[in-house]
Amino acid sequence: MLPGEVRKRGAGALLAAILLGALTGPTLTCGPGRGGGRRPILRKLTPLVFKQHVPNVSENTLPASGLSEGRVSRNDKRFRDLVPNYNTDIVFKDEEGTGADRLMTQRCKEKLNTLAISVMNQWPGVKLRVTEGWDEEGKHATDSLHYEGRAVDVTTSDRDRAKYGMLARLAVEAGFDWVYYESRSHIHCSVKSESSSTGKSGGCFPGASLVRTSNGVTRRLDQLTLGERIAALDESSGELVYSEVIAFIDRAPTQKRQFIRLNTKSGHTLTLTPTHLIPIEGKSAVFAARVSPGDRVLIRHEIATSMRQRTSFRWDEILEVKLVFEEGVYAPLTSEGTLLVNDVVASCYAIVDSQSIAHYAFLPFRLWRNIRSSLRKFILILNNLGSSWNILARTATGTSATVLRNYEERSEGIHWYASLLYRISSYMLPKNMLYD
Repeated sequence: MLPGEVRKRGAGALLAAILLGALTGPTLTCGPGRGGGRRPILRKLTPLVFKQHVPNVSENTLPASGLSEGRVSRNDKRFRDLVPNYNTDIVFKDEEGTGADRLMTQRCKEKLNTLAISVMNQWPGVKLRVTEGWDEEGKHATDSLHYEGRAVDVTTSDRDRAKYGMLARLAVEAGFDWVYYESRSHIHCSVKSESSSTGKSGGCFPGASLVRTSNGVTRRLDQLTLGERIAALDESSGELVYSEVIAFIDRAPTQKRQFIRLNTKSGHTLTLTPTHLIPIEGKSAVFAARVSPGDRVLIRHEIATSMRQRTSFRWDEILEVKLVFEEGVYAPLTSEGTLLVNDVVASCYAIVDSQSIAHYAFLPFRLWRNIRSSLRKFILILNNLGSSWNILARTATGTSATVLRNYEERSEGIHWYASLLYRISSYMLPKNMLYD
């Protein structure tokens, strides 16, 4: 049985926040963001030393900027995701004369603009200078993030190399995901991809992942439909149940995204996004990004008895944690809030560091689904009461219900209710409970 997790007070607060959000709408998004109005804590900044990088891992790993997703050319559809930076407080070298150095992802632009302010505050009269941005000419290594507009090389406008160690530290403070005092002549900074950012990705599995349905069929996630019942864990009893798929929290069949692949001692493999929750022995449910080799996950286990095979669960050790790049994004939501993917127990939820709070937050949505389902059954009963009711029943079940179901089956992207919860939780929950 999974270890319990009781945070009723926090869950109640989040539910209250959801109801408040429904009444106030966009007003919750106003203001300076998390911690608005707090007095900043001043601390001494330590310059980076030559060849130091922060964090102290490879650039193309999960704690840093992640995997390269391939070059972006002007003819690539991803080129539309690059935005020009015309910030007058930044000097762009633009030695190519094409404006390429000004092109970057939105995340990179935001961090660069923040760094520009820090530079002016640190050295009045000095500006941030970009010597290299998006590269379309093949001047860097094969997997360079310059090809995707996710990396910039920077100096100060006065080119005073004595400032570069502190410039690197300011870049870390500005929020770049990886900063490297790479050369005596510049600082290299890079960011995670837009597809891996929390607000856009949530928590999901690739489409090729497998689930077991109640009729004994093993099905790929990209073939799963609403209303099917799939294998899940009943957390109260620790037993295997088949729970109805009531929604897709996220669904993007053609989108490519970074995932974490967990390989276990018994040969099980689970691939999921870093923000997704997964039960770990002794830790309840944690973000996949925080799982390490040696941790143990819960897997489906068949026990032979004198009468028949009985399905149970057991803990299985993780041998390898690997960052991979996959196509197709699916996040089915079951009534239980759990599911088995490739026979490994996983949560349906992500981003919020609590299975119980996340499940409780979806209570209004589950209630609404139950009410709608009950009304549909009631109308079907009316269908048998007489010809006058047949018209009403056929209209309600054959038109409105069909249109709504078709919309839900075909809709892509993050579910509206999940988006609402994320916006509210960003302001209402403590920062340490959210994936960052």
